[in-house]
Amino acid sequence: QVQLGESGGGLVQAGDSLRLSCAASGRTFTSSAMGWFRQAPGKEREFVAAINRSGRTYYADSVKGRFTISRDNTKNMVSLEMNRLKPEDTAAYFCAASVRDYCSGYGCYASYDYNYWGQGTQVTVSS
Repeated sequence: QVQLGESGGGLVQAGDSLRLSCAASGRTFTSSAMGWFRQAPGKEREFVAAINRSGRTYYADSVKGRFTISRDNTKNMVSLEMNRLKPEDTAAYFCAASVRDYCSGYGCYASYDYNYWGQGTQVTVSS
């Protein structure tokens, strides 16, 4: 059974940093694209960041320069380093994996391109 498990969420103040981690089990995602999405109450799930199999990264404009996605293929893990957090970053953050060849090579931004999802971890940023 394939599982993705996020950790590292919490309550922080504006300007603080958090590091989210996602551990995969049940299969290896070394050749897969991995991504982070977030969903705030009353809003649709939105793309945050992605990393392809070669390590190339992609970011939403709202987080570019503040967030960094990385992967550790030896541990089958992906992380999201979040700096200079803002109240508008408050959301549930979801890890996702895509087995689509296109996404593995070029990165994908749409949630429907991802096949596996974690349960999410809450990030709350107070002002």
